[in-house]
Amino acid sequence: MFKKMATDALGLSDIGSVIKPEDYDKVDADDYVMHEDDEKIYFLIKSKADEYCFTNKALIHVDGTSAASKQRTLRRYSYSTNQFSNVELETAGTIDLDVEIKFQLGNTQFDIDVHKKFIEDLKDLYKSLLKIDEINHENDIVTGYAKQSLQTASSTLQNSRSQETRVSEEFKDINEAAFNWLLETKEKYHVKDFGHVFELFIHN
Repeated sequence: MFKKMATDALGLSDIGSVIKPEDYDKVDADDYVMHEDDEKIYFLIKSKADEYCFTNKALIHVDGTSAASKQRTLRRYSYSTNQFSNVELETAGTIDLDVEIKFQLGNTQFDIDVHKKFIEDLKDLYKSLLKIDEINHENDIVTGYAKQSLQTASSTLQNSRSQETRVSEEFKDINEAAFNWLLETKEKYHVKDFGHVFELFIHN
């Protein structure tokens, strides 16, 4: 009940507002942040119907069918399994009341309207999402190189003219080495926590 009262206290409308850190405890999304796993809110947009909570590990969308309805659907999009793409920021015209940030996360498209007075805050979020997209793109390239290298090593082994027993031993050795190598590559280049990016760009 307190959080429903807080919606009115924060002066929210159908157009989103950027919520300040001191008010994070007044929103529904805060209840679903995995604080126990060092998850932290870095940016939060709230309207009467919806909440878009950007943490270091996921986007938490508290989806309301309408401002009048009490029903909410919770959707969580982890950055480890969903990548940002097509990030855009649409600024307001002379008579517009809102600006719009657009992006795709995994297979889901988001178009979020925010009051134009929060444009400077939106610029920080825009930069953060672009940087995360860039990091993921570069990491995908490196991971692709690693897989190509493994395939080359495997082909070289198959063309080896060593004795059958020796080939079997070589295959076992290279398979074990390849597994460990790919595991290390995944741990290094498959980023799950982007807190360092949000801390660099978010100034709220």
